[in-house]
Amino acid sequence: MQQFTHVNIMGTRGVPAAHGGFETFAQKLALYLVSRGVSVTVYCQTEGAHDLHGREDYWHGIHRVHFGTRRTGALGTMEFDLACVRHVLNQPGCDLVLGYNTAVFNLAQRYHKRQVYMNMDGIEWKRAKWSLPARAWLLMNEVIGANLSNRPIADHPEIGRHISKRSRILPAVIPYGADVVGAADDEPVRDLGLEPGKYFVSIARIEPENSILEIIQAFQQADTGMDLLVLGRLDQGNKYHDLVRAQACDRVHLPGGIYDDHIVKSLRFHTRAYFHGHQVGGTNPSLVEALGAGNATIAHDNKFNRWTAGEGQRFFSTVQECCEHVQVLARDDLAVFKSRISARERHAVDFRWGDVLAQYEALLVGSLSVQIAAE
Repeated sequence: MQQFTHVNIMGTRGVPAAHGGFETFAQKLALYLVSRGVSVTVYCQTEGAHDLHGREDYWHGIHRVHFGTRRTGALGTMEFDLACVRHVLNQPGCDLVLGYNTAVFNLAQRYHKRQVYMNMDGIEWKRAKWSLPARAWLLMNEVIGANLSNRPIADHPEIGRHISKRSRILPAVIPYGADVVGAADDEPVRDLGLEPGKYFVSIARIEPENSILEIIQAFQQADTGMDLLVLGRLDQGNKYHDLVRAQACDRVHLPGGIYDDHIVKSLRFHTRAYFHGHQVGGTNPSLVEALGAGNATIAHDNKFNRWTAGEGQRFFSTVQECCEHVQVLARDDLAVFKSRISARERHAVDFRWGDVLAQYEALLVGSLSVQIAAE
């Protein structure tokens, strides 16, 4: 029966991955399913209005449908999501929706009796950056998404508990995955004027809920003589970004966003330790990738990060706590070594791509097999 199976992946900018965690996951899952004999369609968002009616092609055996938009920003994303929903209604198979931000549109799929599986991502409406109307929209769509899905998917046990309060259906808990980084060229590190093993790194969007200012303040107070590399896009006219620039001293490097996978893996692998300041969310891809690279980690102290990072890492709630962790890891090679071992052990338990993708295959292809047998 498997040769008849088909999965439609929606909710990302498409493949190949060039933006963030969901795109990386979509690429990993699509390639994996194709290798297992499952046909896959991935919906891809293009810039501008030249693909308004949908352009189709194939990439590494993956069927891609491209839609452009007349609008930009959030409105453009909504326009894209609606175009994808209209198109998928006439496609075979089941639908995997990554994110719930426009779940109200996905009601059309359930009305047409399609199998819909939705990754519920983090608790998006709690993020401080959203206005009150935006939070209301996101909360409404979270409730809709949790209940329209044949099975909602949570990437973290705490997200699973949160969604179970919203939905009549018990969510599947499947975490995010990351590659194991066992070696990396150090040239990208030296190109940025850094010395391998003598710098700390933060890789995150530059926004208040990711504790970027607190991390910079703690690092400068620690006065270790090492460097801090803060990766993330900095925009002109953004007040928080202006504060970050003003706070940074000579040893704090702000190169902006770096998205080249080879460079990012090198910067992760050769760091003294990784900062993870995220205050909300589920199994954050950046933290999982740090575990896969064997990073000693200093993370914001919350239930999401504690489960993901595990007991072998360090956690902070204040600038002073963060500063103390920096001082310990800067001078204590044994502490760094123990944290690195713990990171690799934690990654091996829950975050290997092979295990994660196999769980998605069991959920999606298993449902398809049942559906085909019933027909």
